[in-house]
Amino acid sequence: MICRTAVLITGQKDGNWIVLALVLYNKCMSILDQLLEYPERRRNLSVRLAPNAEKMVKKNHPWVFEGSIIYQSHTGESGDLAVIFDKKRNFLALGLWDPYSPIRIRVLQFQKPAEINQEWFQHKIQKAIHLRAALIDQETNGYRIVHGENDGLPGLVIDRYANILVMKLYTTAWIPHLEMILACLQSLVPYESLILRMSRNIAGSSDSLHGLQDGMLLDGKNINEKILFSENGLIFEVDPIHGHKTGFYLDQRENRARVEKLAEGKSVLNVFAYSGGFSLYAARGKANAVISVDLNQHALETAIRNFSYNQNSVSIKACNHQVVNGDAFEFLESAARQHRKFDLVILDPPMFAQKKNQIDKAILNYQRLTHLGLGVLNPGGILVQASCSSRISSPVFFEAVSKAVEKSGRKMNEIERSGHAIDHPIGFPEGEYLKCLFAQIE
Repeated sequence: MICRTAVLITGQKDGNWIVLALVLYNKCMSILDQLLEYPERRRNLSVRLAPNAEKMVKKNHPWVFEGSIIYQSHTGESGDLAVIFDKKRNFLALGLWDPYSPIRIRVLQFQKPAEINQEWFQHKIQKAIHLRAALIDQETNGYRIVHGENDGLPGLVIDRYANILVMKLYTTAWIPHLEMILACLQSLVPYESLILRMSRNIAGSSDSLHGLQDGMLLDGKNINEKILFSENGLIFEVDPIHGHKTGFYLDQRENRARVEKLAEGKSVLNVFAYSGGFSLYAARGKANAVISVDLNQHALETAIRNFSYNQNSVSIKACNHQVVNGDAFEFLESAARQHRKFDLVILDPPMFAQKKNQIDKAILNYQRLTHLGLGVLNPGGILVQASCSSRISSPVFFEAVSKAVEKSGRKMNEIERSGHAIDHPIGFPEGEYLKCLFAQIE
């Protein structure tokens, strides 16, 4: 029998606190992977900011960038607490220090001093859980528990898939505090396994990860197979270890439900389909046929299995579902040349603008995508187009799509504009990334 788990350990050794130790058990034998030792008292940094950055923090903006710091008391280590003072030396804010990131400080506490301890974290996570209480009544056990900055825990995301939790870190500053986070989750969210995921920007920083690895088990039972969870009564498969993000795009749940209400009797094209979330909802909504297009063959295989898990639904069983492995833009161009038409076209691309200098190109890509989507959309058909680029504001995105429709010579009748779901709240301007347009195109 092979068992594998990970344990976080604290204690004292030679007068120093052992803040985090990673222990792996493989084939029922324990191996000490790495032991981290920190000074008994880690000194807080004292920080002052440039005037513009100080104004932003006073507005409760959670990010302090490297270039806006005009004074810091000492070098500091990742995960140290940085105390920000204003120009009059009054307390302004308190946050996590990350010397490896352009976002030097991720602010935890504004305006009033506080002790950042397990009780503080417990309160934040409890508040986030309470915000999502309404989801319990929706036959849904897959949702986001903690949405980073927007829930007051910048750089930390926690998703739930049935009895599995996936924690994703966007900064190494959270590593010294993981023991407290785990203790909070154990008391607030019963789970069988807790998986650790890391963003690309920190996954390769081996020196600062202290033996932690993307996709590793932090706590609980080892996961040997794909996980199934429920979303609005539909069963989905998720790979929390290797899948995109934490394994699934939970943020589109409500938009998928909107598609279900629009799909009856229609032929549906789902471009950038990934594991077929929109496709499955369309099928349950009594679509006649659905085509799922994606460049990721593994994701499409998951989409096929997702349909197989839901054969108890008469409409899903009756729907003709096909998958196409290929580039979305190339497929749309080819389909237009073949005069193929659909009644409902879903365009949900990945992020087009990750940096400020990519905004103009991203807008052109959205407009090109709109143009190609219209090329395969029947008159009177429905266009569903989304953006997950936070650098593209909602007004800019909707205007770009509208202009592309106008340029095509067709008329658009808007059905709805949507934004974030309840488990993906918006707490600051950059936190608003998701927007989606539903429109009938004459």
